Amino acid sequence: MKILHIIPNLKKGGAERIVIDIIRNLRKQEGIQLKLVLFEEKIEYDVADLISLIEIVPSKVQLSMTKKHHLHISDLQQAIDAFQPDVIHSHLFEAEIVSRSCFYPQACWFTHAHDRMQSLKILHLSEIKSKRDLTNYFEKRYLLKRYRKNGGNQFIAISGDIHNFLNAVLPKNLLEIHLLQNAIDVRHFEKPTNFPSTNDIPLCRLISIGRLDQNKNHQFLIDVVFDLKNKNIPVHLTLIGEGDQRMLLHEKIERLHLTNEVALVGLQENVQEFLWNADVYVHSALTEGFGLTLLEAMAAGLPVITLDGGGNKILIKNGENGFIIPKQEVTLFSNLVLELVQDRSTYELFSKNATAFAKQFDIGKYTERLMNMYKTTR
Repeated sequence: MKILHIIPNLKKGGAERIVIDIIRNLRKQEGIQLKLVLFEEKIEYDVADLISLIEIVPSKVQLSMTKKHHLHISDLQQAIDAFQPDVIHSHLFEAEIVSRSCFYPQACWFTHAHDRMQSLKILHLSEIKSKRDLTNYFEKRYLLKRYRKNGGNQFIAISGDIHNFLNAVLPKNLLEIHLLQNAIDVRHFEKPTNFPSTNDIPLCRLISIGRLDQNKNHQFLIDVVFDLKNKNIPVHLTLIGEGDQRMLLHEKIERLHLTNEVALVGLQENVQEFLWNADVYVHSALTEGFGLTLLEAMAAGLPVITLDGGGNKILIKNGENGFIIPKQEVTLFSNLVLELVQDRSTYELFSKNATAFAKQFDIGKYTERLMNMYKTTR
């Protein structure tokens, strides 16, 4: 079987990370030929072991509602024709629009819905209220037409929340939707038994990983740290990631005199080592398709405290492996942090439960289910 995965690039992000894990595990299967196509040579992960499978194919699509579409896809079409895949599996909306502009009905096409694909939301012209809505409407019409031209399409939803969304907005006669919850390489994040213990350090060490953007809502976590400091709790928050909110976050940290309590450490390759040096994983995203970083933290033995972002609900057993709260309440959030770190027996129980829970989402089992989908839908 020949399997082609397509994603715009391999910049730091949840979708990019799971694509790498999928490719690494698929290549262990016998009788599989793999290719990973990127539109641009932006690679922020160590993928030296996958270089032979990666092909950079600059591609771009500019849709127009009034004029002719500009489709820069000839190189991608040529790459598809040359590889002759049985499965074409795209990730993220840019890859969706570009890849479906190509024509190859011999393959079974899969769309990996890593989040709610908002361009699929608008059902009728009467629902259009903004220019963005109008763009979404025409993008959806374009995609549905391309799905038909290529013989149909399979969707993979990474959570029940996204599965319900896709069921509500997609036609039933052309498309099939599968629920396949995200996964991680659990062993990669398990804390080594010989890792130095820091139980005697009188510090509440928090960590969060994600793009520094408005949706990830890191300003809320800074407010939590400020509240803990005002309660005379020794606290430190490490924020891993980059994004357009970095300067705003930096200014807020300085304004609240938290330069010793909050560290913006940028992008990091070995995030597991940061997790091993933390006590609690905190997550403040306003919307979340799934929450891979929550699983990674649990695999490292960290309880999780998170806002309800939708798709991350299934990861939290409230009062067992962490806490999930429905609203942005700083005091409630900080009190839950204290509940965990101030009672060692409670903390150790949550940590044990988190580790056990994460093992259900190992990438090995995930890849087996994915291969099953490929085989049964051909």
